[in-house]
Amino acid sequence: MRIALDAMGGDYAPSEIIKGALEALRLVTHKIILVGDKEIISQELDRLGASNRERILVKHAPEVIRMEDQPLIALRRKKRSSIRVGLELVKSGAAQVFVSAGNTGAVMLGAKMILGSLEGISRPAIAVTLPSKKDPFVLIDAGANVDSKPEHILEFAIMGQIYVRAILGKENPRIGLLSIGEEDLKGNGLTRNAFMLLKSVPQVNFIGNVEGKEFFEGKADVVVCDGFVGNLALKISESTAAFISHLLKGVFTKGLFSKLGYLMVKGPLTELRQQVDYRAFGGAPLLGVKGTCIICHGSSNFEAIANAIKVAVEMAEKRINEKIESHIQAVREVVGTGKNIWRQLREKFYQLRGIGEEDSGREE
Repeated sequence: MRIALDAMGGDYAPSEIIKGALEALRLVTHKIILVGDKEIISQELDRLGASNRERILVKHAPEVIRMEDQPLIALRRKKRSSIRVGLELVKSGAAQVFVSAGNTGAVMLGAKMILGSLEGISRPAIAVTLPSKKDPFVLIDAGANVDSKPEHILEFAIMGQIYVRAILGKENPRIGLLSIGEEDLKGNGLTRNAFMLLKSVPQVNFIGNVEGKEFFEGKADVVVCDGFVGNLALKISESTAAFISHLLKGVFTKGLFSKLGYLMVKGPLTELRQQVDYRAFGGAPLLGVKGTCIICHGSSNFEAIANAIKVAVEMAEKRINEKIESHIQAVREVVGTGKNIWRQLREKFYQLRGIGEEDSGREE
């Protein structure tokens, strides 16, 4: 297996990215292709003292898609960019995995355009692993789609279920729908209809709605939602953690006794920070595309990159994509086939509930 790594993407590229690749060589046994400017990469490898380069390959890509670039325009104009070249390596079979901390929009759009979607998947989605009071859980979609339909939410649930089962080791993951209340018909048209759809599919272990106040309680192993809502939830969670850290820093630097108090709680605070540190999970997979694509945080350091590569390899080795396609096919075989498959599922649920579609609050 070969891993294509975008050496030029990220706030700390190429230094931390290449350092992460060298660290990953201790975690995986496969070859890593550094995609980017060949001269810059070579200089950085020399600076880092990379003596053993047997499993390090370089693919020249002289252009870079910057964080501020418009994804679609950049992908079209910068055809020799590290993101585009890396994805094309996966499409051609020269690599099986692509990892990038670069422009998230460009990676998502490029993966959809170049790799294409898995059979039965209409909307790829970002799956982010987050901590909870119990075990880690996965939020999907965390930003790939901003206008989802109920059938897309079902796809997210199936992909998240397969991912959590294979990577987090949950045999029968609990699927929860992010909404504003526990009741069946709480929420807007999308969440109400998604609830009905999820409830009607026996292959999904759906436990009902998950409210915002339960987000980190560990109620569900997979929390599904529209990408617009998911990205808001993710960004608010990140900013809240940063804000609390800021408050604590202010409290512990007010005076001598505060500083002494900090010394007493420094250990537990460090442990807490490690539990919520994104670097432990590496990156977020873009589930639903052919090949394996991992999107890392823009500020990823070498540890995050190394862990992202490790997760990507594990996904490929456990054949996540094949399992997703197989599970989607199993759902189709139960409920029927054809372009009206999702409507058939909704009608089945309405019949079980004893209500007509005109009473369901369904929005097209």
